[in-house]
Amino acid sequence: MVLYGSSALPQPLVIRQRSPYLALSRFAACGTVKTVIPFFFFLFGIAIGSFLNVCITRIPDGVSIVSPGSRCPRCLTPIKPYDNIPVFGWMLLRGKCRSCGLPISSMYPLIEFLTGALFVLTFYKFGINLLTLKWLIFSCLIIVLTVTDLRVRLLPDAITFPGLVLGLLLSLRITIFDPTAGTLYIRALHRLPPYPALVFNVLNAILGALLGSLLLWGAAALYKLLRKREGMGFGDVKMMAMVGAFLGPRETFLTILVGTLFGSVFGLSWVALLYAYGWKRQLAERAARRGLGTATSIRWTIATQYQLPLGTFLGIGALIVVYLLPTLLNHLSR
Repeated sequence: MVLYGSSALPQPLVIRQRSPYLALSRFAACGTVKTVIPFFFFLFGIAIGSFLNVCITRIPDGVSIVSPGSRCPRCLTPIKPYDNIPVFGWMLLRGKCRSCGLPISSMYPLIEFLTGALFVLTFYKFGINLLTLKWLIFSCLIIVLTVTDLRVRLLPDAITFPGLVLGLLLSLRITIFDPTAGTLYIRALHRLPPYPALVFNVLNAILGALLGSLLLWGAAALYKLLRKREGMGFGDVKMMAMVGAFLGPRETFLTILVGTLFGSVFGLSWVALLYAYGWKRQLAERAARRGLGTATSIRWTIATQYQLPLGTFLGIGALIVVYLLPTLLNHLSR
């Protein structure tokens, strides 16, 4: 009855007991296996990270992610294959284009390294199975959305809609460890469900998508009603529908909680920092000379209008819920 269990986020404990090394531990080569498998996960991850960079830079502009091939973003010169090695190519070029000599953003190797690190972390937490595949796909989608929102304040439909469909399809084969659907059935009908676990697994994915999207949609509508202006884009709503389809309702709620908490703390700190360092000081002083208020109050008003990327914080929250929160809860429950 794992489906209706009440323990918080049990999947890491279950998967960890089925280590891919158990079958190999009898052989002398197991020491090398423990090193080689994570290494290949990292190599595969940085290669995928290179593709994610293409998605991050091209999808918001409506450019094909297939052609043309990789090129310098400034002079548009095609990048040679030997310069296009993930992470190491940027380091060998010292962060500059071989053709025009202009700097190439450090975002590219950082995204590649982050993706490789997440692939290795996923392997260590979940082993080699379908659950690992699910979280690899999820982490790639979150990286693209998180960085794109940070760069251009956009959460592309080309990522969120296919991600939503993938989350729902994966629920047909991979269990979502969430008791919500089963608990709702039992409380409504006061009896155990006769249906197979698959039904409740898919239902958890649907409930997660609905909960994630409706919570953010409701928050945006309330903010607009109270403040008479838009508080968030509809892209955040679609992003949380995608996240909910992967995580289920319980972890989706935790994602919103962690993401908004982290975003609030960072946002308030960032606004205070902008104010302290005199951001838009000259603009505020000109407005004050025109009688629009004191320079101090105008500076604070301008600083509070800074648009923070909510999708970025929600993406970070989702990764925390999947990778860090289970470990933290396991330690606290001991």
